[in-house]
Formats: sequence, structure tokens, C-alpha cells
Amino acid sequence: MEGKTGENERIVFQTDEGEVRFYVLEQTRVAGVNYILVTDSEEDEAECLILKDVSDEAGMEAVYEIVEDDQMLEALQKVFSELLEDTDIEM
Repeated sequence: MEGKTGENERIVFQTDEGEVRFYVLEQTRVAGVNYILVTDSEEDEAECLILKDVSDEAGMEAVYEIVEDDQMLEALQKVFSELLEDTDIEM
């Protein structure tokens, strides 16, 4: 997925199926890698995903992958939970 940030902390991804829009809740850097926590809606009970920035240094656009490794998801979930103290995050 390739993405670009937009207004109101929104990010638009170009996928093989077309455009997908997410709202950025938080971002962090772990072991030199950038991660963002996104949601598909600003409503309560929205689905969240953690995306890993896999862009190369020469790239003009950001490239993200969905984090699917269970151990990494659990570790990142803890980090994002601490950053967003008043938000309950379930994966």
C-alpha cells in the first residue's frame, strides 16, 4: 500500500482495489522503524490497524504494510495504549 497524509490526520492509500481512507490516531518509532495506528472511522468501536513504514529513503511517497505478526502486534499495542491513555485498543 502506498499512502500520503492529508488534512485532519487522514491518510489515503492506493491499493489494487482502489482508494482506502484511514484516520491516524497516533504514530511512534520503535527500533528505528516508524509505525502508525489508524482507524477506518472516527466513530466509537471502529476497527484499528497498525501499519509499518517500509518506505525506502529515495521514495517520494510513503509505503506502509499492515503489521500481522502476533508478537509484534502485541508489543505495539502496548506502546500505543500507553500513548493513548484514554483509549481502549483491542486487536
